[in-house]
This record gives sequence, C-alpha cells and structure tokens, in this order.
Amino acid sequence: MEKRTDFESIERSARIRRRTLKTVTYVLLTVWGLIVLFPFYWMLLSSVKSYSAYNGEYIPKFFTLAPTLENYREAFTAVPLARYFLNTLIFTVCTTAVMLAVTVLAAFAFSRLSFRGKNAAFAIFLSLMMIPAELVIITNFVTITDWHLRNTFWGLILPSVTSVFYIYLLKENFEQIPDELYKAAKVDGTSDMKYLLKVMIPICRPTVITITILKVIECWNSYVWPRLITDDANYFLVSNGIQTIRESGFGRENIPAMMAAVVAVSVPLIVLFLIFHKKIMDGVSRGGTKG
Repeated sequence: MEKRTDFESIERSARIRRRTLKTVTYVLLTVWGLIVLFPFYWMLLSSVKSYSAYNGEYIPKFFTLAPTLENYREAFTAVPLARYFLNTLIFTVCTTAVMLAVTVLAAFAFSRLSFRGKNAAFAIFLSLMMIPAELVIITNFVTITDWHLRNTFWGLILPSVTSVFYIYLLKENFEQIPDELYKAAKVDGTSDMKYLLKVMIPICRPTVITITILKVIECWNSYVWPRLITDDANYFLVSNGIQTIRESGFGRENIPAMMAAVVAVSVPLIVLFLIFHKKIMDGVSRGGTKG
C-alpha cells in the first residue's frame, strides 16, 4: 500500500511538471508570436489612420476609432502602383514557369538518367552555391547589358530561371521513388518524358508545389536585381515602387499612405503562405528525408 502511494505521488509530480513545462512553453510562444506580429499590426493600423490623426498623435495609440481607406486610394493614385503590380505579376509568372521547367528536367536528369561524369557534374553544380551572390549579380549585369536587355522583361527574367537549391531539393525527392518503378515503365515502352509527367511529378507534387510557392515569394520580394537592371518606371516591380514612394516627398510626408502601399504589397504573399503553408512544410520535409 505504501509503495502504491509513493508511485501515485511520483506520477502526480510528473504530471504537474509536464503541465507546468507545457504552460511555460505556450506562454513563451505566445509572447514571441506577439513580438513577431506586432510590426505587421502597427503597419496595418497606421494604414487605416487618417493623415491628420496620425500626425496629431504625440503618444502613439494602439487602436483607432475612425478607420479609413483613403490612404489606399492615395497610394494607388499618387504613384502608378497598379502598373507595378502588373509588372510584378508578369515577372513572377514567367520566371516561375521557366524555372519549374528547368528545375524539373535537371532534377530528373541527375536522379534517373545515367551518363558519364554525372556525379562529378552534380558536385560541380552544387559548388556554385558557394559563389557569393554579389559576384553573380555583377556577371549577370554585364551579360544582360551586352545583350541590350536592360529595361526589358527578358532582362529581369533570365538571371532568375534556375536555382541550384531547388534542383537539389527536387532531385533528392525524385531519388526516393524506387528504381524498380522506372525500370518497369521502361520495359512497358514508356518514354522518359511520359514517366516524368505521369509518375514522378504526381508522386512528388508537394515538393513541386513548395518550390513553386518559394519561387513566387522570391520573385515578389525581388529588389536588388530589378533595381540594378531597370531605371525605367515602366518596368518597376512593387519592391522598386515602394522604394520610389519612400524616396519621394509623398512617401516621406504621408506615412499612413506609405503604410497602405506596403500592406497592399504584403497581403498577397501572406494569403498565399497561409493557404499553402502545410504543403510547404510537407514538401521541405519530404525533400530532406531519404529512404
């Protein structure tokens, strides 16, 4: 009886420790989440405050009783923000489509095809990740300039149509598919392209979706290269447009309208991530698992 009482006491203490640890963990995660989300909340709050209300606050207020959408109208009328959105959409769709074609074919070649020097070629290919991005930008700038593609969509798109990391991620995922399946398909007379489209891509769909979403986010947030290769406002992307707004008198004086423009640019990516975040996590975990 005494032993049973001691056992119950130990078990009760263990439950209390687990509950305490769980409570502390959730509290810390909640605090950290609030810290991370606060800048976006402040940006959203500032975007719905009127210009006079924002400038009249000697002590910043964390709420507003008179929200307004006037700042969004001013953001889209003071600068051609709608054109920047269209340019970014064209750039993102075209770059992502070409990148997917290049990545899928390269990953298939490295994972399934047999040719002399494949391992050495892939090792050299991976070593490209060690080259600083600044050196690549300089080389790309010289090449695009020599081809007279500055201030064109082709000049924006071409340097971004491949990614060593995405090819590596998809290759690792392709290699998880049993070789016996590929050999059986070849015995049945299935071509490599048909096998890729009908078997490998459907099986590895989470990783393909992950790569697509990550590339869309990368293109949407692209700043350095578009800023370097374009000085014509007709080809500015939203990131360049936000910088133009900030540098202009409009952006420096009307902070609420500036925040409205930033919110308008940020919302599409946030919605995209919230919709596909499970597939992104699944795709990354599948790409990093062998066997």
